[in-house]
Amino acid sequence: MDQTIPRAMLALVALTIAAILLYLAPHAAAQGSRRGADMNAAVPDSTLMARGAYLAKVGDCAGCHTATASSAPFAGGLGLGSPFGMIYSTNITPDKKTGIGDYNYADFERALRDGVRRDGQRLYPAMPYPSFTKISDSDMRALYAYFMHGVLPVSNQPPKTSLPFPFNQRWGLIFWNAVFVHHERFTPAADHDVLWNRGAYIVQSLGHCGACHTPRGPGLEERGYDESSNHYLAGGVNDHWYASDLGGDMGFGLGRLSEQDIASFLKTGHGAKPHVVTFGSMVRVVEISTQYYTDDDLKAVAHYLKSLPPRGQTGTYKPGSLAAQHTVTSLKTGEVERPGAGLYMSFCVKCHQANGRGTEQKFPALAGNPAVLAPDTTSLIRLLLKGGASPQTLSGPKQCKMPAFEGKFTDTEIARVLTFVRTTWGNDASAVTPRDVSTLSAKLHE
Repeated sequence: MDQTIPRAMLALVALTIAAILLYLAPHAAAQGSRRGADMNAAVPDSTLMARGAYLAKVGDCAGCHTATASSAPFAGGLGLGSPFGMIYSTNITPDKKTGIGDYNYADFERALRDGVRRDGQRLYPAMPYPSFTKISDSDMRALYAYFMHGVLPVSNQPPKTSLPFPFNQRWGLIFWNAVFVHHERFTPAADHDVLWNRGAYIVQSLGHCGACHTPRGPGLEERGYDESSNHYLAGGVNDHWYASDLGGDMGFGLGRLSEQDIASFLKTGHGAKPHVVTFGSMVRVVEISTQYYTDDDLKAVAHYLKSLPPRGQTGTYKPGSLAAQHTVTSLKTGEVERPGAGLYMSFCVKCHQANGRGTEQKFPALAGNPAVLAPDTTSLIRLLLKGGASPQTLSGPKQCKMPAFEGKFTDTEIARVLTFVRTTWGNDASAVTPRDVSTLSAKLHE
């Protein structure tokens, strides 16, 4: 008798039972924990709430949970693009009907560390709980105190996330979490100093830098959660922006930036050597989060990032080479036969200069710019198509804007001018093709 079907049915039944048990166990545990003491019963002291307010900025909570600049903070509704559809952020104000006002500490901790709501429903990992699981107990309690007592309740029901089947079956995240989430607190490394460990803690937990800057695997999991993985912070594409490699590569990484440059970049959105300016999704991060870091925390983050090794990918900068000298000379003398050079001299040179060095504290240098040399050209193409703006910060220079060239340049012209930029002044990076441009343009219009 053929046993294939019965065995398959038994396996399916066993898998279903396991899923149900895995789902119910943490939910039951949370229910039991509610019988204990609840921090929501009494207003905590102001010092704890102030600490929580700072940590909420470090974690960029408002960046995802605030729909627009004019919306109520933390009331949710921001659409987060995913390969499966739009995921809308939730209301995390202490409103009891539409927010988290009924959450006790155990509920709050479980949501942040395990990705499970108070009602037992699983959160999509657009919520970076794989990083937040590393948050310390003391910081978790400070965050809870702030969100329960320092944030104004706002009655707002954000749009419902409705992904297509099978991604709307949230119970499946039980298995995703079991395989990909490391349910561990951050442990300081004994072979590193206090400054390094503080930076590592911020980057890996509250800062959740890997959510954007780490490439994803076949299950859309981050391919590493700390420096033990060579993939950690090696660059990744999210919502049609390329978040750069934060390793020590001398071309497209942080190798030529000092710790002070990195700290300044996080504080103001501008770095000095070379003059770089943040763009894309990182603008909002600087405006809402990193500009408010203490100087000590900025130094710690920069110190940790500078310890990451180079990855050895393509994209180099050799300003002293003969080819670099020739391109600079040809631009100055008007010899612009190279494809893309004429467009650059007509539309880009006013801000970025003929020598590619930009304008200090205003327009970024293109010569030696790590973003220009990146192995992935997604952000460069998007910037040229849609334009952009530098961040508005309390201590940084005045905001400057880059115009959009979509409709002004053809796909071929955009490819040529970007290839010119990536191969001039000593830049040596791969060419951009018209197909690269048309493919991304189509995605941006979906």
